[in-house]
Amino acid sequence: MIDLREYIAEVPDFPKPGILFRDIQPLIAAPKAFRVAVEQMAEAAKQARAEMLVAVESRGFLFGAPMALHLNLPLVIARKPGKLPGDLEQVKYGLEYGKDSLEMKRGAVPRGARVSIIDDVLATGGTCLAAADLVTRVGGEVVSFNFLLEISGLHGRERLGGVRVDSLVGY
Repeated sequence: MIDLREYIAEVPDFPKPGILFRDIQPLIAAPKAFRVAVEQMAEAAKQARAEMLVAVESRGFLFGAPMALHLNLPLVIARKPGKLPGDLEQVKYGLEYGKDSLEMKRGAVPRGARVSIIDDVLATGGTCLAAADLVTRVGGEVVSFNFLLEISGLHGRERLGGVRVDSLVGY
């Protein structure tokens, strides 16, 4: 059994003083560990009976794409402003170290589709709450959130409104 924690580096004071950044680069650079993480995250989405996945820019894409292939499910992406063409829905949100926005194409999620939202880290929950808002606005139903790691001291899980939350590594 692989201990995924061994593949996550700690970088103090990034992106600003006082933040302890969890660097997943060593994990995605180790094919065996990356495969285990993707398979375990995919299993959690399967247990939630997700019908499609929404991956959050940008590190959520790293896990969402292989999960979608593994599960044979459609993948929709939630992107930063200015990255998607067409008719878009946008939501603004706060981060633990700033503010940002996400956009998603209207019509990308069929009305009533059961969606699992994928990202690398659950911190304060702000980004995934924004993604959930987008999914709801375009007609989907959020049935779960899937993360590689969770920073429990920031209480993001509590902000996600009782929806199923799965994370592989906790800090």
